[in-house]
Amino acid sequence: MAAKSIIVFLGPSLDLKTARSLLPSADFRPPASRGDLEKAAAENPDIICLIDGVFFEQCSVGHREILSALNKGIFVAGASSMGALRASETESFGMVGIGNVFELYKNGVVESDDEVAVICDPVSNEAVSEALVNIRATLEKAASEIVLTPEESAALFKIAAEMYYPDRTYDFLIEEAKGTEAIDSQKLDSFEKWIADGNAADIKKEDAISVLKFIQSKINDE
Repeated sequence: MAAKSIIVFLGPSLDLKTARSLLPSADFRPPASRGDLEKAAAENPDIICLIDGVFFEQCSVGHREILSALNKGIFVAGASSMGALRASETESFGMVGIGNVFELYKNGVVESDDEVAVICDPVSNEAVSEALVNIRATLEKAASEIVLTPEESAALFKIAAEMYYPDRTYDFLIEEAKGTEAIDSQKLDSFEKWIADGNAADIKKEDAISVLKFIQSKINDE
């Protein structure tokens, strides 16, 4: 059986070393901007996986280039970030969405691309802000573990949602919350320690891992 040709657009959602360990045969490329999927499709790969893409500073991946790839018979999957958003919008045309972020978009819980946007270090390409979908998941987890009440979780989410996306970090969120009367300072201290102990959720990373495992499994089954 001939080896499958796979192109994956990946950025801050998952580190490259882990990604390559999950899908060794893939050609990993930087976050996609407008026209990148069209160029990739022109290479006639078997699979295109869209995880990360640019949002505000450049033109985003267009729906037409995804549909064009699908019409050529290329299997197109998306997850985690821009991939989850575009998959939710083009699923009816054949794009496959994987993971929690995709389901949030598909079910209308999340609508804005602002929820998955982050600011990245220009050298390392690592995220230096936190995606709102991750903050959402973290606050839900904190409420389920009784670190916060549901009302406190909702109040913190409201503060985070009103922030400009490059400013979203847990440190800044807690600092902003301390300037309000929405949450008791002792509860914020407990939440801050809980975050420092490594309890924050990263569903974007989880979904990136899931879609790469899905593609590897698909290859193994064919």
